[in-house]
Amino acid sequence: MRGLEPAARKQKILSAVVERYIRSGEPVGSKALLAESGLPVSSATVRNDMADLTEKGYLVQPHTSAGRIPTESGYRYYVDNVMKVVPVSERGREYISETLSQKSESPESILQGAADILSRLTDSIALATTPDGAETRIRRIKFISTGAHSGMVVVIASSGVIKTRLFRCEFLLTPELLTVFERAFNDSFTGVMISSVTRPFVQTAAAGFGELSLFMTSPLLAVMEACEQAATVSVFHSGYGRLMNVTEAGVAGARRIWDFLQNESDLAAMLNRLPQTPSVMIGRENSRTELSQSAVISARYTAGDGVSGVLAAIAPLRTDYARTLSVIDCVTEQAGGLIAGLTEV
Repeated sequence: MRGLEPAARKQKILSAVVERYIRSGEPVGSKALLAESGLPVSSATVRNDMADLTEKGYLVQPHTSAGRIPTESGYRYYVDNVMKVVPVSERGREYISETLSQKSESPESILQGAADILSRLTDSIALATTPDGAETRIRRIKFISTGAHSGMVVVIASSGVIKTRLFRCEFLLTPELLTVFERAFNDSFTGVMISSVTRPFVQTAAAGFGELSLFMTSPLLAVMEACEQAATVSVFHSGYGRLMNVTEAGVAGARRIWDFLQNESDLAAMLNRLPQTPSVMIGRENSRTELSQSAVISARYTAGDGVSGVLAAIAPLRTDYARTLSVIDCVTEQAGGLIAGLTEV
């Protein structure tokens, strides 16, 4: 290590402060840092470098006689320039794969399972979204008999999302009639964007059914309502009991985060604005002031037709960023693969 340039030495000191503080939660002093870093310099040199890093805004001294802790800028520099993300071990990958596979009957159950695993492995609040409905298309429509005058429409989206809706008719719903419905609807709706199945679209489709449209009113409305559900982004969550652990703003800050998490529309909008690539948003970098004392670490999974949803962890500023990114990368890969597999059935 002899001969390190001052800039490289300061980077090593900053890295050591961040990593020690993440582990211990205690301010880091120059003596402890020197012992851990192994730098061939004096304690006075380390103190001077730490003072310079403090002046530049990378470290802060919470109390006059205390050591230093990282600032948001310190974490940012560490994440961008020093941190090394090590892939999840083979044993860890097997655990994530086996756990998710037990909940692979639907995209919704996979995403809930992904949030559960992420929260458990990172001790954070975890969130997962279905793909934005504006990007998905109808893959198939099925009709199932539920009674002599009632049935259920099943809309299967290209993203793997499946929505159902019940309907009733005044006439007898025979298996033959349901087969006719299924053929006619798939001819007209397969490949159509989910978000475009509006009332005007349904009215135009009905006109194209000719005399068959006399029997189609209830099924058409059921398909439209199922598509409206599929177009809405759903958010799955886990770890809300960890709320007090994910912010440095105390009880008041936790309450603000709680109120924000209850507004699913705003929450979904925030998650959909996260970058397409794996990202770490630290403190005030977050678009929501409620998260200004937390970190949001996210990645996207891809499913059928390349559409994507988000998996994110809300964590404290003092979090193991490298490990969380590693876990989230593995979980999104596994979840995306399982959801894509459902679209091939």
